[in-house]
Amino acid sequence: MTTATAPKQRRRRDWPIIGGLILLAFVPSIAGALRVAQLTGGVERTAANARFVDMPAPVIVHIVGAVTYAILGALQFAPGFRRTHRRWHRISGRVLVLAGLAVALSGLWMTTFYDLPDTDNAATNATRYVVGVFMVVAIVLGFTAIRRRDFHAHRAWMMRAYAVAMAAGTQVVTSVPLLLLPIEPGTPAFAAWRSVAMIGAWVLNLAIAEVVIRRPAPPRRPLVGAV
Repeated sequence: MTTATAPKQRRRRDWPIIGGLILLAFVPSIAGALRVAQLTGGVERTAANARFVDMPAPVIVHIVGAVTYAILGALQFAPGFRRTHRRWHRISGRVLVLAGLAVALSGLWMTTFYDLPDTDNAATNATRYVVGVFMVVAIVLGFTAIRRRDFHAHRAWMMRAYAVAMAAGTQVVTSVPLLLLPIEPGTPAFAAWRSVAMIGAWVLNLAIAEVVIRRPAPPRRPLVGAV
């Protein structure tokens, strides 16, 4: 293998990572973009969207921050892309910290001040508090870790924060069984099953992140000069 070939192979291995993460964020990002378009363009106030129409700023901040966080984060976690674009990694990392905090803090604000829709219950709301606080703590710990040059801790905490944020995409998948169950939306039974789907997505994403974090790094292959 030549020294020129190795970076190309790393970049090829990155595309499934980048594509998979962006695909995971696609559905909630489209839904969020439509919500922002409705709120900024004027939308009829209904019982379902009253909380957003009455106080649109928090949800707009949440959506814009989430889309930014999802797309930039996908590029951050691609090793080959990160190694070949170090300056971009540092600059976008600062943007990610701000976007991630915007997502978590606006999410906590909405959980506290928005009316609870009849599709959710107290368990879902309580978990949102836990996830929001955890995400803030993880981002702060990841930022302080890189300031002291602890790259392993930085990667681990930023990966945990990204995992819980990306649960919005996983929740689309875990909520599919709700469409198949003979349960009326707005009932306590529906809210209970939806809670299982929502919490399950957060737990699943965090578990996958922990597996990746704790997985031993593959040994580096020595680069051989061009032949």
